[in-house]
Amino acid sequence: MTDELQTLAAMAGGDALAFARWASTAEPALRSSLRAFATSVDTEAVLQEALLRVWQIAPRFTHDGKPHALLRFAMRTARNVAVSEWRKLGKADQQEALEKHLAMEAEVGPITPDPKLREHIFRCREKLPGQPKAALEQRLMSGGADDDTTLAQRVGMTLNTFLQNFTRARKLLKECLEKAGVRLEEHVS
Repeated sequence: MTDELQTLAAMAGGDALAFARWASTAEPALRSSLRAFATSVDTEAVLQEALLRVWQIAPRFTHDGKPHALLRFAMRTARNVAVSEWRKLGKADQQEALEKHLAMEAEVGPITPDPKLREHIFRCREKLPGQPKAALEQRLMSGGADDDTTLAQRVGMTLNTFLQNFTRARKLLKECLEKAGVRLEEHVS
């Protein structure tokens, strides 16, 4: 939860990169929470509106002390925006079915990540061979700020070699995580 509080503090201070990192991890859960609306409203527009609202409220957001507070707020915001859009479209004949579906989803709640996942990822990253590890580390440290040509130059590789090593790192990381019993489909959408 310390990471979450640090991210929130950075976002409250106007750190757009902190918001981008948070949004990239929150997006799959937000998209999943909007499935009930996929055939009725523009869920992409709803998602974008919800993320914009999170960015705007971040400086005033009060953490409740429970895990994933900002994600829970974002999911509630996304759902409220979707319901508003759905009502604007006059889907009154489907109101009962929607409310039943939303109540069912609310009981399940958001998927909480495996507490050992970070540990497994760290161990598997440590096992990577030199060049694939270097390529992966450059991508992660860059956080999307630099293009692959720049990253390749930093580690003394051609662009093609860098991309091959990055692909190899992903493959080896996936294999290692699966051997550790991590079911990737539960964590990645």
